[in-house]
Amino acid sequence: MTAPAAGRAEQYAMLLVEDDDGDALLVEELLYDTDLPHTLTRCRSAAEARTALEAAPVDCVLLDLHLPDASGVGTVQAIQADTQAAIIVLTGLEEPRAGVDALAAGAQDYLIKGKVEPELMQRAVRYAVQRKQAERANAALQIGRLRAEENARLERGLLPEPILSSASVTASSRYYPGRAQALLGGDFLDVVQTGDGKVHAVIGDVSGHGPDAAALGVCLRIAWRSLTLGGHRDQELLHLLEQIHIAERAGNDLFTTCTLITLDPAAATLTLHLAGHHEPLITTPDGTQQVSAAHGIALGIAPGLGDWPATTVALPAEGALIAYTDGLIEGFAEGTGARLGVDGLLRIIGKLHTSDPGAHLDEIIARTRALNADRHTDDLAVLRLDWKKGATPRRTGSA
Repeated sequence: MTAPAAGRAEQYAMLLVEDDDGDALLVEELLYDTDLPHTLTRCRSAAEARTALEAAPVDCVLLDLHLPDASGVGTVQAIQADTQAAIIVLTGLEEPRAGVDALAAGAQDYLIKGKVEPELMQRAVRYAVQRKQAERANAALQIGRLRAEENARLERGLLPEPILSSASVTASSRYYPGRAQALLGGDFLDVVQTGDGKVHAVIGDVSGHGPDAAALGVCLRIAWRSLTLGGHRDQELLHLLEQIHIAERAGNDLFTTCTLITLDPAAATLTLHLAGHHEPLITTPDGTQQVSAAHGIALGIAPGLGDWPATTVALPAEGALIAYTDGLIEGFAEGTGARLGVDGLLRIIGKLHTSDPGAHLDEIIARTRALNADRHTDDLAVLRLDWKKGATPRRTGSA
């Protein structure tokens, strides 16, 4: 039942499923004698009931267990499949177990024909509707808990703790699913620092949404960390990741865009390999700009034929690199009908004055989502690497 507006009485939409005209008349008279404000529709079969339920939702179904096309507790299950309404089963005097079996099958209550008074009918309908509403609320809470647990498991796989061995570089990241209450998708990122002091990072986006994309994203992220710590670099590393992508993807239409980042604090250089991904941004005290870098194709588009040229640029003494997936910039800007894009993102960043890296990312995401009225449909991941002069990387061995 829809909650009544202020000053308006409750109203119950009732569906009676009864093939016997005499029994149907008794039920109609009982409802008339109650003070339940209601509308009543009658059907003579389960098939008619399903058609009526498709046409308009109801609050409560009064269901006879013996219909021309359905009988016993199977009748309850047949009606349940087509409605979220409460179900009250109508049983005969000679069926002492039928009502209990119907409750076990999912009905909210049962009434014995010939032993029902108006007061009992009224109470049964109200309680059945309230119980059904409570069941739906509890089911929604359980789904929410399960989704939160699944998101937490996926987040641990997609967004691991960075492995950084020196104070010269810090990492901050954020991740948001594209739809409210949705599972995380296939965006992933990771950061490790190897024994030579270099910081290696990856950010990627598996096409599609849902568990298949997320599982592939987790697989690629773990593979990247293992291969990077094992000494694989650059194009060789991308070819290996593409092989893993092809072996592990659920469908031939899935592809992955990603950016490999190598930041060398000692040499003050940044090296990028772009596989179908857009360039990251560099932020310094003088402002923020997009890095100009060479492009290669996404993983899985042309297996074995990919070429991902390296781009190396000098790093300023202090600054931050911001890499992100396209969910951050694909939204529309201020109702103009135009995508936010990189230029719109740069305008947003140019208006921010937050020095804390995490708060900076939170503000960027909040403003981009607000411009698009929180209508983002794609997942988004953002990685920020900050470096500063004067901190010497601690060497921990070779990698």
